[in-house]
Amino acid sequence: MATRQLHMMGTIIDLLVEHKKAEEILDELETRLRIYEKRFSANDPSSELMEINHNAGIQKVVVHPDLYELIKLGKEKSLTSDYLNIAIGPLIQTWRIGFSDAKVPSDDEIKTLLVNTDPRNILLHDEEHSVFLTEKGMLLDLGSLAKGFIADLLVAYLKLEKVTGALINLGGNVVVLGTAKQHEDGLWRVGIQDPSKKRNQTSLVLKLSNQSIVTSGIYERSLIKENKCYHHIINPKTGYPIETDVLSLTIISKKSVDGEIWTTRLFGLTSTEILQTLSLTPGIEGIIITTEEILLSDGIKDLM
Repeated sequence: MATRQLHMMGTIIDLLVEHKKAEEILDELETRLRIYEKRFSANDPSSELMEINHNAGIQKVVVHPDLYELIKLGKEKSLTSDYLNIAIGPLIQTWRIGFSDAKVPSDDEIKTLLVNTDPRNILLHDEEHSVFLTEKGMLLDLGSLAKGFIADLLVAYLKLEKVTGALINLGGNVVVLGTAKQHEDGLWRVGIQDPSKKRNQTSLVLKLSNQSIVTSGIYERSLIKENKCYHHIINPKTGYPIETDVLSLTIISKKSVDGEIWTTRLFGLTSTEILQTLSLTPGIEGIIITTEEILLSDGIKDLM
């Protein structure tokens, strides 16, 4: 077993691989992560994604198939969700919560920005893999989906290499593959962060295999102005941070990008509404931590 820790994508990444050529595989994972960071980042002015944004209202941009696939998926989900919108970039880049230049925009500024967040104005051409943002001022931001999508790409590579056991932690987006040899039952242990405590203090631990765990929370990145706290999860309908008593939402699924989609779609609903949706949606389980309690979907007890 070999491990590696990287500082990338604005977070700490932990990789663990069980394989006879584990170090070579870790090298390849690191190489791919650097490529993906350059492809999907909304904070790197020279990324492939930002080339699309720089050409908003000017011309289409032909992009790598991976980036095109994620934008196509993001647009599809943005058209059917209140809280997931990959065209939210103008709001994210203006609030800048989590960065040193964060600020609270004026009401008028937010109204102006909202005009440029319509996902219907993302024009896609499947054959040439081109993307055109029809309005000047539009900005795509794939932050709600990219880490899960990247994790799934890495898992696909590990399966090709016949890796028998692996854990990928992209700053809280965790995927486990195969067998955890350090445990008799072969299951990986993944802790769920307690939002009221310091990092790595868990509220419960899950036993998992070949699954993804994605957590979205309002407790790690915030901006305090005039005694009011603004967290980083923006409501794409209002342009302001979502108001909720939910501190964190964790989704367990087979594919990591599905966990990203569901945490984003559900964050903003009440805890009761989230539980109802989880009970009606096959293939996903969830853990909701509010200011008052911890709520579990029906299948979580089988993972503890």
